[in-house]
Amino acid sequence: MSRTPSHILGVSLLAMFVAIPGLAAAAATPIVTHTTAGDIEGDLSADGLVSAFKGIPYAAPPVGKLRWQPPQPVEPWTGVRPAHTFGARAMQGRVFSDMRFFDNGPSEDCLYLNVWAPAKAEKLPVMVWIYGGGFVAGATSEPRQNGERLCQKGVVVVSMNYRMGVFGFYAHPELTAESPHHASGNFGLLDMVAALQWVRDNIAAFGGDPGNVTIFGESAGSFAVSALMASPLAHGLFHKAIGESGAMFGRTLGTHARAEAEANGTKFAQAYLGTTALEQLRAVPADQLLAAALKAREAHDDAAFGPDIDGWFLPQTPRDTFAAGKQNKVPLLAGWNHDEGGPWELLGQDKPTLVNYVKHAKERFGDRANAFLLAYGATSDAEARRAAADFGGDQFIGFGTWKWIEMSVATGGQPVYRYRFDRDMPRPADARPDWTPVAYHSAEIEFVFRVLDSKEGLTFGPDDHKVSELMASYWTNFAKTGNPNADGLPAWPEYKPSDYQVMHLSAEPVAVPDVHRSRYLFLDAPTDKR
Repeated sequence: MSRTPSHILGVSLLAMFVAIPGLAAAAATPIVTHTTAGDIEGDLSADGLVSAFKGIPYAAPPVGKLRWQPPQPVEPWTGVRPAHTFGARAMQGRVFSDMRFFDNGPSEDCLYLNVWAPAKAEKLPVMVWIYGGGFVAGATSEPRQNGERLCQKGVVVVSMNYRMGVFGFYAHPELTAESPHHASGNFGLLDMVAALQWVRDNIAAFGGDPGNVTIFGESAGSFAVSALMASPLAHGLFHKAIGESGAMFGRTLGTHARAEAEANGTKFAQAYLGTTALEQLRAVPADQLLAAALKAREAHDDAAFGPDIDGWFLPQTPRDTFAAGKQNKVPLLAGWNHDEGGPWELLGQDKPTLVNYVKHAKERFGDRANAFLLAYGATSDAEARRAAADFGGDQFIGFGTWKWIEMSVATGGQPVYRYRFDRDMPRPADARPDWTPVAYHSAEIEFVFRVLDSKEGLTFGPDDHKVSELMASYWTNFAKTGNPNADGLPAWPEYKPSDYQVMHLSAEPVAVPDVHRSRYLFLDAPTDKR
């Protein structure tokens, strides 16, 4: 159902609307749109370009008996529900240094989403964003992922909060027993499915096309995109996928079997809460449960709080699903940043010298050390530091994302586009004298969303804005057609076995064959001692 003029309440009822720091405050006219649960009132910007609806409930509050349950339907409301402010972010104890939130704080009642759309949108492509943060931190209210400017590229942007940590990824034998699917643990991922179902049922009212939905995410959000591609529960809910720095294709995250996750959950409950009875665990106050989870994290005893192979959302590992060609086969655009990790993954606290590099390579890889040194070649101290950092980045993000891309090419039957983000971030005002410019993990988010001015302490120049416009164009073109290319943009070839073309995103963007393939083939070898 589309928006109707009779729902617009008039310019006399003005509300102040600030999208992100750096966007000018402007008077906004309330505008009402109908959803399946009831009418909501958002904001039409004063310039008439953007409609914004924030804090829309897409599932019932997961509290009380609904803690550790799949998301349940929203209770319909009467009248008009305000949608002017972000909903509460999910409970979380660890917040990364680059995160800033503009909501009213954390709550177990957190299942809310936001919609930004061009004011006169009609059947536009939809881009559904999934934030990162290791499945333990993050929220949609971060200014670096505000959808106002990206939607002006001719798309509707949606973002959702989802349960995290012990609230979103807790497995327990009693949870499995009470589930008709004999599953437990992936509640945060099930939240994403519920949000996509909401998009399917409601996005037309905002001018979006439910038949043209792209999911995109960064870090844990990208892991989630790869998991959604592997999940039968998400079949038909999206039509394209974008992954920024991450995939559930490594040998750790997303590979725990349900029984292992249940055992970890039972161990945690007994050690930190003094009971393993589900009814008592559901009665533990949210703050107390979070505190216990933080103690477990400090003790490196929190293995229960990540995605598992639950037999329902994930019938098998994503690797096995893709190997069998059973994934949701959609066009994929994916890649990672030039500087995802650091030399400490290999070198520990030792200085990044060539001598130390070779020593640690031999200690770690034994009879495969020579093969490692060929793949990650170095002949000087500077090259050794770079090679060790490359290995750290590949261990953290690169290899898993590469494997996702490779398996999509092998069994997906859909176009695949691979990138590397090469734009070094500007020097911070408080940088140390030895600061080195890098394109670190998460640095691309502000570029994609066209909100460079949301980044505190950094001054971006014309070339940065050029890269931002380029990336926003590529991303939205892909959402529209499954192909990032368009007239006036540097050509981005598909990633194919014939030449493995990688688009390097920088002020001088260029696509070239992958020159580091030997690194990933080395890491993919089954005898790798990582």
